[in-house]
Amino acid sequence: MSLAHQPSMWDLAEEATLGPLVGSVVRHQLSDGAWVDHLPGWVSGSDEVLEVLLGDIGWREDRRQMYEREVAVPRLLRWYGGGEPLPHPLLTDARNELNSYYGPELGEPFVSAGMCLYRDGRDSVAWHGDRLGRGRSADTMVAIVSFGSPRPLMLRPAAGGPSLRFPLGHGDLVVMGGSCQRTWEHCIPKTTKPVGPRVSVQFRPSGVA
Repeated sequence: MSLAHQPSMWDLAEEATLGPLVGSVVRHQLSDGAWVDHLPGWVSGSDEVLEVLLGDIGWREDRRQMYEREVAVPRLLRWYGGGEPLPHPLLTDARNELNSYYGPELGEPFVSAGMCLYRDGRDSVAWHGDRLGRGRSADTMVAIVSFGSPRPLMLRPAAGGPSLRFPLGHGDLVVMGGSCQRTWEHCIPKTTKPVGPRVSVQFRPSGVA
């Protein structure tokens, strides 16, 4: 795979490293018991990880039924189970750090790592909540680490209301917790602006999808 991307002008570290979570993550309390944690630039040297993720790691193009025809999902996908080695050691370190920080609150570890590759502004994901499995009926967490060109993660109450916007890219972290998957929705909208590739790495507990 060959996708041109613009390196970050601010993240010039040559080696990918993680910053601290304690004292750095900012929590945003939402309605109905939902919350979002946000930490820009958690990963320094994130372009090193992006180079690996843009390589041949088994990306696939899914298709799904849309009314009377089958259409391509507008992004590439890769899913890693808990026993499958992740493609860059920093991702393993990130999952370990997230488990150390959030484990006492979550009560269980992050296990799987789902990845989405947004190749350009035409790739997107529609409004949804991660409600397959236990996320439909129980509070849980989904931790997202972003690599590459920033794209906005939009959130809105499932019952209706104004949306929130979190620009994510170049090593940023966002964690959606509490009732967020049941009572709020999120999306990555399309854009006509020139934008390079972005990879979203989503860490989830077992049984949450």
